[in-house]
Amino acid sequence: MDDQMKLFSGQAHPELSKRIANYIGEPLGDVIIRRFPDGETFVKFVDNIRGRDVFLIQTICRPPNEHLMELLIMIDAARRASAARITAVLPYFAYARQDRKDQPRVPITAKLVANLLVAAGVNRVLTMDLHCQQIQGFFDIPVDHLSAAPVIVGALRARGLSDMVIAAPDTGGVKMAYAYSAMLGCGLAIAAKQRKNAQEVESIDVVGTVRDRDVVLVDDMTTTASTICGAAQLLKEHGARSIRAAVTHALVTDEGVEALRRSPIEEIITTDTVPSRDWRGFRVQTLSVAELFGEAILRIHNNQSVSCLFKV
Repeated sequence: MDDQMKLFSGQAHPELSKRIANYIGEPLGDVIIRRFPDGETFVKFVDNIRGRDVFLIQTICRPPNEHLMELLIMIDAARRASAARITAVLPYFAYARQDRKDQPRVPITAKLVANLLVAAGVNRVLTMDLHCQQIQGFFDIPVDHLSAAPVIVGALRARGLSDMVIAAPDTGGVKMAYAYSAMLGCGLAIAAKQRKNAQEVESIDVVGTVRDRDVVLVDDMTTTASTICGAAQLLKEHGARSIRAAVTHALVTDEGVEALRRSPIEEIITTDTVPSRDWRGFRVQTLSVAELFGEAILRIHNNQSVSCLFKV
């Protein structure tokens, strides 16, 4: 294999791709991506990638079907251009919430997406904060799973919050919340919930002490914000002094922004795994994960361990 890496960006989030390339010190490769009049996608690599270590950066954000199909075509084009190794860099992995059959006659779409990526010809996947870590097992190729915790924990420490408590907005987020609380050396709480439907969540109770504490809700992703807003309301009723949310992937809809504006949440701390949006005056701090991904890409290219990237 030629020891030169080649970085290419899809059209989902070119700003993040540029930040990653700037950290690595390598320019983004030249690739033509355009749409035919009927909507079909065309891809052509202008740069020679024969025998190269190719990294394709594409976050599968809204609209996910369009960006996923674009990535699959890029992978196929790179394979047919004789790339030695193809790594799909997915800052956000779509369909991760559809990871199991929770009712009859439904698909396991996260597994389908994994199958599509492998069938297209990808050799390795680099992603961040999967909604369900077990999705790594859907792949029969290496998966490097990064965490945004080193970046977000640094921002939380900088706030100098007294009596901080990390809270999980539901029982499914306990493992992530525990990891954050261990890194910060602070308390842990859980807001138990019951989901009414895809849009509505009914919070039930709080486990842990939050009265007169600065509480930070942590979650991997939010769209309608119903989960974190319901948990925040419950935490406020239990006497929390202030409430913030730290979310890796903020795929928030217009309705979600309005829900946040009405909620007790004072601020969201998030990352640039997906493109930024208009928050309509709601207080948001967006942190870049470009250095984490850039360092991971360098280490993968040089066959080094990426475990050091989890330290804070």
